[in-house]
Amino acid sequence: MIRRQFLKSAAAALASFGLPLPALALAGPAAPKKLGAPQPFDYATLKGQARALAQKAYVPRSTTLPPALAALNWDQYQSIRFRRDHALWGGGDGKFLAQFFHLGLFFKSPVRMFELADGQARELAYDPEMFDRAASGLKPGTPLPPDLGFAGFRLNTRKDPERDFAAFLGASYFRAVGVEGQYGQSARGLAIDTGSGHAEEFPDFVAYWLERPAKDSDTVVVYGLLDSPSVAGAYRFAITPGEVLLMDIDCALYPRKTIERLGLGPCTSMYQVGENDRRMDWDWRPEIHDTDGLAMWTGSGEWIWRPLCNPEYLRFNMFADDNPRGFGLLQRDRNFDHYQDDGVFYDKRPCLWVEPKHGWGAGSVQLVEIPTLDETFDNIVAFWNPREKPQAGQELLYGYRLYWGAQPPAVPKLAHCVATRTGLGGRIGFKRDTFSWRFAVDFAGGELAALAQRDATVEPVVQISKGKLETVSCRPLHEIGGYRVMFDAVPPGDGTDQLDLRLFLRDARGALSETWLYQWSPPPKSERKLY
Repeated sequence: MIRRQFLKSAAAALASFGLPLPALALAGPAAPKKLGAPQPFDYATLKGQARALAQKAYVPRSTTLPPALAALNWDQYQSIRFRRDHALWGGGDGKFLAQFFHLGLFFKSPVRMFELADGQARELAYDPEMFDRAASGLKPGTPLPPDLGFAGFRLNTRKDPERDFAAFLGASYFRAVGVEGQYGQSARGLAIDTGSGHAEEFPDFVAYWLERPAKDSDTVVVYGLLDSPSVAGAYRFAITPGEVLLMDIDCALYPRKTIERLGLGPCTSMYQVGENDRRMDWDWRPEIHDTDGLAMWTGSGEWIWRPLCNPEYLRFNMFADDNPRGFGLLQRDRNFDHYQDDGVFYDKRPCLWVEPKHGWGAGSVQLVEIPTLDETFDNIVAFWNPREKPQAGQELLYGYRLYWGAQPPAVPKLAHCVATRTGLGGRIGFKRDTFSWRFAVDFAGGELAALAQRDATVEPVVQISKGKLETVSCRPLHEIGGYRVMFDAVPPGDGTDQLDLRLFLRDARGALSETWLYQWSPPPKSERKLY
């Protein structure tokens, strides 16, 4: 429950701060104050800091807020706005601005902020004049520590200072958007022991260095120092906004101890209800999810699609691989009519694709699905887990890219799954004697449109781990320029053990589609209504 509360608060805060800032007519840009003398800094320096930090005992950060801030409710905290005229680089001529989040409510631990320019770093000082607190209940002159610090930061372009394109707030969480400008799922610096059966660990970014962009640069570079009981780490983010936003990331990890389950490139999302899983379908909207599936491009070149679910119990899957080419949580369904949400626009939520820059070796993509009652809980996590457990004293170097946008940069050349629908099986108009579950899986793309026009022979290859398959069919679906596969899964007896399903399309030449995977748990006998 602690994990859910944290994710809920972080997601809500990012969403609220992503709203347009009020236009404040204040005189001239006021540059943030700086602390101390400049110090030489680069990525090698940061790696040295992380290594030295890992050699010391972990020291938890303070989570005690000043009484005035601790007393704020959600609405009051949400009303605190950064004054845009105090933005970092506001007085320059580059393309970007950086703005800061105030401490309060769920965000209790200060994060140190530095500006990096010409190879020299200087710490940025908290200044109450940076924030408009008029609507928060904090009266002018309310005593706050002069070294209060910041909760996080966000990035804007100078052309659009109201809508941020990336935000870093809470533990090691961060978000970004493509051209659609709609926040959705989150990423993390690192996941530790997620879905492992014991307490999950949330590493923190304890300091950030924001490098002043050159005048004509299209990229913002950010460095982060990560710390937790198990590991310290150095991160470099090169962030380039665009139709698809790119984060080019390098990280160096220094474990303090053996880590049972390390998660690289973790993606965190929400799935409540969709066309394949209507267990929590009491809302008036047909579908509610940030993403609808996990896509994987394996080291051997196979494409895999695993639709997401909102399971009744925590569900954990691992997909073994060697040197994966990429994976990510995608929102493939981008049809507004399927969501009917004109408030948070689930049809515009960004996909997040993780692409290793170098070989990650043997390991597995791991997927954790947690039951959720509503859309305020991020209940989906996907990450890469190396086969070899990190050990104390090691230096682990990784490089990868994150792509945020409507479409990932890598897509199957074969047909891909565009919809998965489920319901009660059996033949319409005939009495049902046994319980089965119907699956209707639609594929489009690749050669399917041309094959459908010729009414060619397309064969579905369907496998089930136990039980049996009935009424398997495959036919052209001209409305989407593809094919629909339908089949019934019949469970073996009255048990509720999970059934694993696998499907792809082929013809005489070979595979025509990516591989569709699914896990289905039959309901108890008492809930198997045959109607």
